[in-house]
Amino acid sequence: MDFAFYSGTPAIANRAFLYGDAVKVSFYVRNSEVVMAEECYFYLMASMRKMRMRIPLEYTLDYFQSLLAENVLAKGISDAVVTLMMYRNEDGEALEKATVSYYGTVTEAQDVTAVRGSLELDVIREIHVNTHLLNNIRVHCPENIYAEIYAKENGLDDLILLNPSKRIARSIYGNLLFLEGNEIKIPKHSEGAYISPLLENFVTFLHKQNLAVIREVEMAAFESQKAEEVLMISDEKGIFAVEKIRNKTFAKDRFAGFVSLWQAGLNSLSN
Repeated sequence: MDFAFYSGTPAIANRAFLYGDAVKVSFYVRNSEVVMAEECYFYLMASMRKMRMRIPLEYTLDYFQSLLAENVLAKGISDAVVTLMMYRNEDGEALEKATVSYYGTVTEAQDVTAVRGSLELDVIREIHVNTHLLNNIRVHCPENIYAEIYAKENGLDDLILLNPSKRIARSIYGNLLFLEGNEIKIPKHSEGAYISPLLENFVTFLHKQNLAVIREVEMAAFESQKAEEVLMISDEKGIFAVEKIRNKTFAKDRFAGFVSLWQAGLNSLSN
């Protein structure tokens, strides 16, 4: 079951619709609890500040936890991705003083921390993503729309997007992790990768448990072929193993094991 909740009465002529003047952040419900709430909340606040939105005083962590409890947990939903879009209103004020509203969508999922399936990817070179600060947050991105259509037309699940220096930035939907030996390589934020609370929680766990060496790197497109395993983490869609990039097929057992250990760690925190 997917449904929406929102503040006030959404007007069709809102700035998200007219200009893409909005930011999106996902929150996670797992086993009837809101998990990683603090990380997601601070990412939301940072995203709104980067878009120079006026943040209402009531937008505290407690406010959003209560919002999720009322609109998701109270409906008996045990596992879901809740994506909040915050947008500026057309209220006659200067942009920096305009009020903001939210529109939330709830997508039920079996377990937001589980590996959901396998993907086939390729590199797209017709377009690239930039590397300035707005490319690290979830804002309107026509490159993603173009790439999503291109992927479907070519029988692909996702695409590797490059930055202007022809290095790996991210995929259409999220960030890519490349496992080589005992190292997990992740493209830097300065390369165009998304800031991701879901990814940060996962790699922080791996680092603290000494399960892998985490390296933020600059990667040329061909270096993806050196990896033994590849994982894609999307704040909105979840976690997916990458099975194939071009003609190379990747294993997925080690990342699956890491994810299982991470899930067990989250379970112990909630008990």
